[in-house]
Amino acid sequence: MTTVLLIIIIAALVFDFVNGWNDSANAVATVISTRVMTPLTAVIFAALLNVAGAMVSTEVAKTIGGGLVDPKLVTEYVLLASMLAASTWVAACTLWGLPISGSHSLIGSLVGAAVAAFGTGVVKTKGLQTVLIALVASPLLGFLVGYLLLVGVYWIAYFMSTRAVRRTFSALQVLSSGFMAFTHGMNDAQKVMGVITLALFSAGQLEAIVVPFWVMVLCALVMGVGTAVGGWKVIRTLGMRLSHLRPIEGFAAETGAGVVLAATAALGVPVSTTHTITGSILGVGSAYRLRSVRWSVGKKIIYAWVLTLPATAVLGGALALGLRALFY
Repeated sequence: MTTVLLIIIIAALVFDFVNGWNDSANAVATVISTRVMTPLTAVIFAALLNVAGAMVSTEVAKTIGGGLVDPKLVTEYVLLASMLAASTWVAACTLWGLPISGSHSLIGSLVGAAVAAFGTGVVKTKGLQTVLIALVASPLLGFLVGYLLLVGVYWIAYFMSTRAVRRTFSALQVLSSGFMAFTHGMNDAQKVMGVITLALFSAGQLEAIVVPFWVMVLCALVMGVGTAVGGWKVIRTLGMRLSHLRPIEGFAAETGAGVVLAATAALGVPVSTTHTITGSILGVGSAYRLRSVRWSVGKKIIYAWVLTLPATAVLGGALALGLRALFY
């Protein structure tokens, strides 16, 4: 393994860590805000299930590794630039308390770096279109599934006492939070697996885009550590500032988002877990009471979403050109 390849793997794992750091809110924000679980218990619980989910399949990793840009043309400095750009953006937004998409950050930086180095011909247009459609559709699906699920749950709760509703859905929310954490691992950890696999292929270490087992284990563990650290500012934004939630709404939001993530992971389509759970929280909040949603906070989150792709693409492209000039 060359020094450059080792640096790329380390940079990819740094992104894996900061992605878990930002995305820990996706699994634990609602269960903490409803006080069903303590913050420390919630993040450790989510971290363990992140690791378990990451070990289930590699379909998303294959899409990232070979479905967006031509793996035969991608060079090591392109991959290094994309990882540095994505990590910088996600870390900055986490410190600002903004839940943003690690998927958008990774895809924007990878495509931006590759295009800056080799032109638009390096991009696999069909694969990129599929991913972009899924990234836009995921928050809408999260909103719809969360909304409909809560309406159905309300019908069930209508025939129960207030105490029984609280007790029942507090228990169920533990399960839904675990489900969300598991599906988050299925989706997000695999993106970094795809990047490292692409780096190994580019360096001649692999003959095909097949994820080695050691890469799966390493990415799963590093994302789990990032989740365990907990992006507390992001957790407050999603769990406490965006909408008022009780256990029944928290259960619906997490379950709705988890269903969408499980379906897309099975299809091998990388989507944003952040967008999906945020959309689900907004859908649940709207079903409960429109005024319970703080739309001003939602607008700030959406602005960050819109900026992520172009910002990471420009940063990734600039770093790729800089690294090429420096080393070549």
